[in-house]
This record gives sequence, C-alpha cells and structure tokens, in this order.
Amino acid sequence: MKKFQFVFVFLLTFAATATAQKIGVVDTNYILSKLPQYAEAEARLNQQITSWQNEIQTLQTEFEKKKATLENEKVLLIGDQLKVRQKEVDDLDKKIKAMINNRFGSLGEINNARSNLTKPFQDLIWGAIKTVSEKNTLGIVLDKSNNISVIFLDKRYDYTDKVLDLLLKNSPVKKMEQEEKNKRNILDQKNDRMNKMKERSNEASDVKERKETINKTTIN
Repeated sequence: MKKFQFVFVFLLTFAATATAQKIGVVDTNYILSKLPQYAEAEARLNQQITSWQNEIQTLQTEFEKKKATLENEKVLLIGDQLKVRQKEVDDLDKKIKAMINNRFGSLGEINNARSNLTKPFQDLIWGAIKTVSEKNTLGIVLDKSNNISVIFLDKRYDYTDKVLDLLLKNSPVKKMEQEEKNKRNILDQKNDRMNKMKERSNEASDVKERKETINKTTIN
C-alpha cells in the first residue's frame, strides 16, 4: 500500500541514531488481506467492476454489429441516410471510450472507489501499529510490503501478527463472536446449575423413598 510509508527516513539519513533505536517490521499488505471487513468491501467492489465490464462488453458487441452492418450496407445508403448511420456508430464508439476512461482510467471511478475503500482500513492499521510500537517501545517501524528488501528477519522483530491480532480483537465481527460466546457460556452455566439442582432433587427423592420403604418394612 503506497500510503503506508512507515519507513522512517531516519533509518537511511541518520544511521548512527537508528542503531540505538529498537526496530520492528510489519507487512501491511498481509494485514489488510486478513481483515474480514476489507475482504467483504473488496468483494462488493469487484462485483461492481464485473458489472461495469459486462456493460461495456455488451456495448462493444453492439458497436461491432452496427459497424459491420454499416460496412455491408454502405453502398445502398445515400446522402443523409449514410450520415445518420455513420453518426450512430461514431457516437456509440465515443460512448464506450468515455465510459472506459471514466470508470477504468487513472482518475476513474474504480481508482477513487478503491482509495475510499482502503483509507479507513489504512487508518485502522496505522492506529494498531502505533499502539503496538508504543507497547513494545519501537523507535522505528519498517513496512516490508513497500518494496523494502528484507534479506533476513528474526521472527521476534516481526510485529505483523501482533498488529493483526490487535485489529481482529477490536473488530466488530470479533466483538460479536465474543458476545455470542459469552451468552453461550452463561447459558451453559445456567443449564449446569439446573442439572445439579435436578440431581440433588432426585437424590433427595431417592433418600425419601428408601426411608419410606424401611419404615413400611419395620411396621410390617
């Protein structure tokens, strides 16, 4: 992710200072790919992209048919007829090109939609990295997904999983799962208490029946 430039310039320009700092490494692309909310949002965007691609493909097929028909019938058309038919083909061609540029161009709807989709998650990841950095007293954090060549990395300096765990722990889905788990635990505890009460009640009934049986036997 381009926006995640967590590589502090201090590492390169102030090497002497950097050696005194505790350094950590994260993989923000990996973290992003593991967030369920991002996967859902990306799936919705991909559905929209597929819909737009199908729409353009339909128009392209229509354009090719009209163009081929015009070429075959051109000798039969005269004056304004030819101009009208040619204008229909040209207008459809312009419409397709404009649609492709507006939706798939560098400043098109897809790029804007992807930026809007990614930004909230980038902010979440940055916040989690900041929390993990403070907790582990990291002076420098490198993002190895941003074209950083990490030749060797001791696992203890890779904080990717810690950041991901923090994000998943605080995610709405995780909170809902925890709430459901707590409800199940409460229900299980309630059932256990009821079962124990039934067992004690049954034991008391058994004792009472034995006493009554003994008394009857003694009387007889």
